[in-house]
Amino acid sequence: MTMVKKSPLNNIHKEFGAKFTEFAGFEMPIQFSSIKDEHLTVRKTVGLFDVSHMSNVWIAGKEAEELITLTTVEDASKIKDGMSQYTAILREDGTIIDDTIFMHLGGKYMIIPNAGMSDEVTRWLNEKAEEHNISATAEDVSRDYVILAIQGPKSRETLQKLTDTDLKTVGFFGCQYVDVAGVDCIISHTGYTGELGFELQITPPKSAEELFYKIIDAGKEFGIKPIGLGARDTLRLEKCFLLAGNEFEGGRTPLEATMSWAINWDHEFIGKDALLKQKEKGDYHRLTYLECIDRGIPRHGFEVQKEGKKIGVVSSGTLSPCLNKGLAMAYVHPDFREKDGVLDIVIRGRQVKAKVVKPPFVKKDWAKQN
Repeated sequence: MTMVKKSPLNNIHKEFGAKFTEFAGFEMPIQFSSIKDEHLTVRKTVGLFDVSHMSNVWIAGKEAEELITLTTVEDASKIKDGMSQYTAILREDGTIIDDTIFMHLGGKYMIIPNAGMSDEVTRWLNEKAEEHNISATAEDVSRDYVILAIQGPKSRETLQKLTDTDLKTVGFFGCQYVDVAGVDCIISHTGYTGELGFELQITPPKSAEELFYKIIDAGKEFGIKPIGLGARDTLRLEKCFLLAGNEFEGGRTPLEATMSWAINWDHEFIGKDALLKQKEKGDYHRLTYLECIDRGIPRHGFEVQKEGKKIGVVSSGTLSPCLNKGLAMAYVHPDFREKDGVLDIVIRGRQVKAKVVKPPFVKKDWAKQN
């Protein structure tokens, strides 16, 4: 039996009254107060997440850039030092092993695989380096780091109290080394909520404990709260962000996952030929965004129908805390994806009408208007 891993901050979560769940082999807080309360806190002010179940892999060596360029859909030479990039690592058949962010930090790169994916990603990168004679290595350092995410409209003001670095100079997807309350961190202007936010990579894990309290203290005037995985999921879903275990289940390609915007076609990468063939055929199911008209909460695996015929399947679904209606991302046959089209999601044996909408479900200025 494999042991469930715990975040180095597990005791702090207990102290803040967390309810726990197992996710990708980790015991993580699912909520502290309620999912809805935590969700709206992040949309309106600021929340603090421990996302140490995510992974950290260093890619170093004189051809580190070549290794990332070969193994992801991004040409790493285009990503300047001090910038990060969202991308995907593909198999030869074009299906996604993992979606990830890599950060260009001086002569090396840090890649952030999803929870439970660090072994597979590290192994794959090292195999490909050897196979293609590339002078670079990937090293899994996930257990050496704690990852904290400070997210919400007041995240910059909160964090600014703890650092001399002007956070306005850390542009969207920028990354750099920074001192936060006396702790050396890697900061990136990234997040998984669709709000203004920052992520901190902190090593050794021990130094993250005091920092957690200091961030909570700095955000007190804005009503900061620790946030669990439950709200993390509803927040990302309202913004149509992908969750690896849901959206890539069963082997999906970036074209199916509507990630073509992230593909740099002007370089050779593993899986490119397969994608070009798929693109030419064009008959593949692809991610579609559905907002329920009738009452009902769609969930992963539910069937999508048109006139009683199966045309797709829900990959992620929830009741939106902001819109108070059921939302779903679903893989749907290309003929049924036109905007404002009405489809049925089968929820507990009944057909619930849902409208095809353009992403994201919750627009940028939602909090200002509500």
